[in-house]
Amino acid sequence: MDRIILSARSITKNYIIGGSVLDVLNGIDIDLVKGRILAIVGASGAGKSTLLHILGMLDRPTSGDLILDGESLIEKSEDELASYRNRKVGFIFQFHHLLPEFNALENVMMPAIIQGKNGSKTRERAKLLLDEVGLSKRLNHRPGELSGGELQRVAVARALMNDPLLVLADEPSGNLDRHNSDILHGLILNLAREHKSSFILVTHDLSLAEKADTVVLLSDGKAEEVDLKNTNERLLFKSV
Repeated sequence: MDRIILSARSITKNYIIGGSVLDVLNGIDIDLVKGRILAIVGASGAGKSTLLHILGMLDRPTSGDLILDGESLIEKSEDELASYRNRKVGFIFQFHHLLPEFNALENVMMPAIIQGKNGSKTRERAKLLLDEVGLSKRLNHRPGELSGGELQRVAVARALMNDPLLVLADEPSGNLDRHNSDILHGLILNLAREHKSSFILVTHDLSLAEKADTVVLLSDGKAEEVDLKNTNERLLFKSV
């Protein structure tokens, strides 16, 4: 039986700007099955990154509930959320956010180091992950010595370091050219399958979105599951 690993219910988000209320998300419902990949697409400004940040509890919704692995996160304190994210959620952003003073191996190890794990098992897992993303010969290279594609691959390995329940990726190939984007997409998809990880991807790239198990279109603050194999529904993405 499919197990729901993440459940978002009636998620809303609004901002007060100049005395007016800007509604960004208007009652979002999303379920993610364990081991599946879900892609979120939509026009620029539709609120995709806002939704992803809420799903990762980097930001709080105005209202609604978010349940990860059977546990509601809404009432947790900021310190509790920080610890929870470190243990159970991996993040891949459009910009790699690697620490420039540390090499690739140390950057991948960082989520485990934050937990107080810095032994041989931690180093071996980080080496294995870097090997899986094709960077076994770049262990001692610092970010300034790596290409854009290599930096993002290090970021992917780092996201998997603590064997998270959920990995969230926000336009992971947005700063890469087509060749490096294709390489990164292949790595993310293969690693998601091999590690049986649950992934949510925000992307403008339909070639990546169509490889996901589920595609959700975000428009006018609402989320709708769509089928990219359906020609009529694919037309919706011409403005994405």
